[in-house]
Amino acid sequence: MRELRRVLVTGANGLIGGIVRRHLGRKYALSFLAREAAPGANHVGDICDLGSIRPAFVGADAVVHLAATSSVDALWDDVFADNIAGTYNVFEAAREHGVRRIVFASSNHVVGMYEAEAAPAIYDLPDDRVFDAATPVRPDSLYGVSKVFGEALGRLYADRYGMDVVCLRIGTVRADDDPTRAIAGHPFAAFPELTAEQAGHRLRATWLSHRDCARLIRAALEAPVHWAVVYGTSDNPRRLWDLQAGRDLLGYEPLDSAPA
Repeated sequence: MRELRRVLVTGANGLIGGIVRRHLGRKYALSFLAREAAPGANHVGDICDLGSIRPAFVGADAVVHLAATSSVDALWDDVFADNIAGTYNVFEAAREHGVRRIVFASSNHVVGMYEAEAAPAIYDLPDDRVFDAATPVRPDSLYGVSKVFGEALGRLYADRYGMDVVCLRIGTVRADDDPTRAIAGHPFAAFPELTAEQAGHRLRATWLSHRDCARLIRAALEAPVHWAVVYGTSDNPRRLWDLQAGRDLLGYEPLDSAPA
């Protein structure tokens, strides 16, 4: 596969957008799309408006699509506008401009209902239940439903238009990159009943460090695959989601681990 150099990142002002900028800025010729003007945002446009974002895709080899309403308890209007219509617009603009690869930021919440039913015991170290990409989707929220849509849309564009699409079911990325400090009910809005201790156990199982997040996205950009759905966490002592597909398909090897 010819090397991808020019990479457009949507959601430039978000947490993971900043991680991409810091960790991958020397590897790729990055450009950034944001809804509002901000330092480092090369392009300003709303993904809900296809016309406003088209110029950002000119000359891009690949797109890392991060822009979304990310709250698990988001209301339908926001989910539909940003995560469904907006995701379609990103894929369509990429197709129109000959972009060869899209890395789509999906979410573990596409299978979140399995976790919700099994919590909090599923976070304990001796528990060996693990979900992989073959596990049927069971979203826990409208947010999760929108990520199922994004994965299905990616499959369509891979099959019909020949684009390479990698969907990353991303775990828990913290602004402070700290896998040891969790607060009850936050940031796990889908599981507000967890105590602080249980929330800490969940974080131990789902944490994705900044460094590993960047490694996962880089692997998704460079792996010689046409289509893939993989989970992304660090190499934690307890994991809810199987990392083997990421290893086999992308060559992703996490370096960090939450403490036991």
